[in-house]
Amino acid sequence: MTEQGTSAAGADDAAAKKAEEFIEQEEGAVNRFGGWLGVAISGLAVAMTLFHLYAAYDIVSAQVLRPVHVGFMLVLTFLLFPMARRFRHRLMPWDILGAAASIAVVWYLIAGGDDLTDRYTAPRAMDIAMGLAFMALLLEATRRSTGWIMPVVALLFLAYALFGPHLPPPWTHRGYDFERLVGQLYMTLEGVFGTAVDVSSSLIIMFTIFGAILQFSGAGKFFIDFSMAAMGGKSSSAGRSVVMASFLLGGPSGSGVATTVTIGSVAYPLLAKAGYEKNAAGGLLAAGGLGAILSPPVLGAAAFLIAEFLKISYLDVIRMAVIPTILYYLSLFVMVELDTRRFGIVGVTIDKDRGVWALTREYWFHFVSLISIVVFMLLGFSPLLSVFWATVVAWLSSYLHRDCALWPKKLWQALSAGSIGMLNVAGTCATAGIIVGVVTLTGLGLKFSAIAIAYAGGSLLLTTVYTALIVWVIGLAVPVTASYIICAVIAAPALIQLGVPDYAAHMFIFYYAVLSEVSPPTALSPFAAAAITGGDPYKTTLQSWKYTMPAFLVPFVFVLDPAGIGLLLVVPKDGSWIDIVAITVTTGIGIGAIAAAAQSWLLKRTTAIERLLLLAAGILLVVPGLLERWFGLPAKLAGISVNYGDVIGIAAVAVALAAQKLRKT
Repeated sequence: MTEQGTSAAGADDAAAKKAEEFIEQEEGAVNRFGGWLGVAISGLAVAMTLFHLYAAYDIVSAQVLRPVHVGFMLVLTFLLFPMARRFRHRLMPWDILGAAASIAVVWYLIAGGDDLTDRYTAPRAMDIAMGLAFMALLLEATRRSTGWIMPVVALLFLAYALFGPHLPPPWTHRGYDFERLVGQLYMTLEGVFGTAVDVSSSLIIMFTIFGAILQFSGAGKFFIDFSMAAMGGKSSSAGRSVVMASFLLGGPSGSGVATTVTIGSVAYPLLAKAGYEKNAAGGLLAAGGLGAILSPPVLGAAAFLIAEFLKISYLDVIRMAVIPTILYYLSLFVMVELDTRRFGIVGVTIDKDRGVWALTREYWFHFVSLISIVVFMLLGFSPLLSVFWATVVAWLSSYLHRDCALWPKKLWQALSAGSIGMLNVAGTCATAGIIVGVVTLTGLGLKFSAIAIAYAGGSLLLTTVYTALIVWVIGLAVPVTASYIICAVIAAPALIQLGVPDYAAHMFIFYYAVLSEVSPPTALSPFAAAAITGGDPYKTTLQSWKYTMPAFLVPFVFVLDPAGIGLLLVVPKDGSWIDIVAITVTTGIGIGAIAAAAQSWLLKRTTAIERLLLLAAGILLVVPGLLERWFGLPAKLAGISVNYGDVIGIAAVAVALAAQKLRKT
C-alpha cells in the first residue's frame, strides 16, 4: 500500500472510531467480553429478549413484567457498562455486587406481591431499605448508561418532593418523607414502574428486537443500496440518496445518531464527489438521521409513550405522524435541490448493475418486513402483537436469501443485540418514573402550567413559544425520551388548559424534544457526522439546524390553528378533508419559502429583499393567525372566512418568484 493510501486508511479509521464514540455517548460505552463470560452475558441478554417475546404473545401481569424488565436492565447494565472508562472491558467486583443487589431488590418486590403493594402508604423498615437501595441502584445504572445528567435531574425532583415546605412561593407544597416516596415510587405502579416502564417493557423493547432482526438480516444495507440506486442519474442524486436512505433506514432503527453514522460511512464519499463541502455534508447527514426519530412505522421511543399517555392506539400516533414526516422530508428534498444550484453540485455515477429493479427482485422481502407492522395493525392486531408477528415475518423471510438468512449464530447475535440495544432507553424510562411520580405526588404539573400561562398573560402564542423553549432547553441536557416524558407532565397541561387538543400538545412536545439531537451541547448527530466528514462540529451543527429549521416550525400549525390539526390527519371541527389538503399545501409552500430563504437561493441567488419576502411569507404560512392576533383583523369578509397570513404569504412568494424571473443576474 502507498504512503497516501496508508494515510487515508488511517484517517478513515480515526473518523470511524470518533463516530463510534458519539454513538456510545447516546447509547453508552459497552464492555466487550470474550470467552465464557461473553457467552454468559450474551445468554442473559437473549433470555431477556425471549422473555419479552413470550410476554408479547401471552399475558404476563404488570406486577411481574415491569419489575422483571427493570431487573434485567439493571443486571445487564452493571455487567456491561463500566463504572468508569478506566475499568472498561473488565468485570470488577462492584459490578457483580451491583448486579446481585439488583436481583435482590427486584425479587423482594415481586415476592412481596399484593401484600407489599397494599402497605405502600405505611411501608415497613425493610420495605424502605429495599426501596432506597433500588433507587440508588437505578440512578447508578442510569449514570453508567446515559451519563450524569438524568440521575441529577431525578435527584433534584426528589429534593423538590422532600423540601416542599421550605421552598419559596409559588413552588411551596406540603412535603413528603422517604417513607411516602418509597411507597409511591417503588411499591406501586405509579412511580418507577409507571407509564414509562410500561411502554419500555412492551412496545419499545419489541420494536428494538424487530430492528435488530432487520439489521442482522441485512435490511439496513439494502435500504441504503436501494436509495442510492433509486436516486441516481441527476445532479441532486447524492443529496436525495441520503434523504431517502435516512427515511428507509431510520424507520426501523429509530436512532438519530446510529442512522447518521450508518449512512454517513457509505454516503459521505458520494457527497464529497458531488461537491458538498464538509460541514454542509455533515449537516445533511445529521438532518437525515434526525428523521429516523420522526418516521413511521417506528418513530422514536417517545412516540410509544404518546400512545400510552393519551390512551390511544399506536396506529393513531403513526397516522398523526404521516403528514409532518412528509413535510419534514419535503423540506430536506427542497434544501437538496437548492444545494444543487448553490454549490454547483454535479451528478454522480452509481453502479447500474445494482439498479432499483435488480435490488428489488433480490431483496423485496425487506420491504414486506417493514410494512407488515402497519398491515397487522390494520387487520386488528394490537401494536404489541403486530410487532411480534412482524418480527416473526422478518425472521422467516430472511431465509429467502442466503446472504440474509439468520442461521443460529447470527440469530443469537440479533436476539442479544435486541435487548442490549435498549438498555439505555430502559434506564432512562425507569429513572423518568421517579420524575413522573414526584410530579404526580406534588401536583407540580398543574402548578407549572399555571405559572407558564400567567407569564404568557394567557396568550396561546406566547405559551406555545415558552413551551417550545422549555422543551428545547431540557432537551439540551437529556435524551429525547427523557425530555418528552418530563415536558409531557409539566408543560403539556399548560397548552391543554388553553384549548389545544391533548394529542396536538403532546405531538408538539415530541417534535421539539427531537431537536435535542441537533442542539449543542448534546448535538450528538451533527458531532458524529462531523467526525465522519472531518468538518467542524459546531459549523456542522449550524448546518443541520439550517436543514431542519423549516420543518420544525410545522408543530406551531397544529397548536395555534384550529384547522392545523388537519396536519395530524384529524378533520377539524365543522371542516372536511378539503381543509386537511388546504392546510397541508399552504404549510408545504411555507416550508419551501423558508428553505429558500435559509439557502439564499430560489431560482437563482436571492437578494436581501427577496430573502426577507420569502422568510416573511414562510412564517405567515407556517405560523397561523399572526396577523389576526397582532392587528385584530376580522375572521370574515363579506361572510367569507379569510386567512390573511395565507393570502399575503402566497402573494409574497409569487412576488419573489416574479422578481427572480425578471432579474437577469
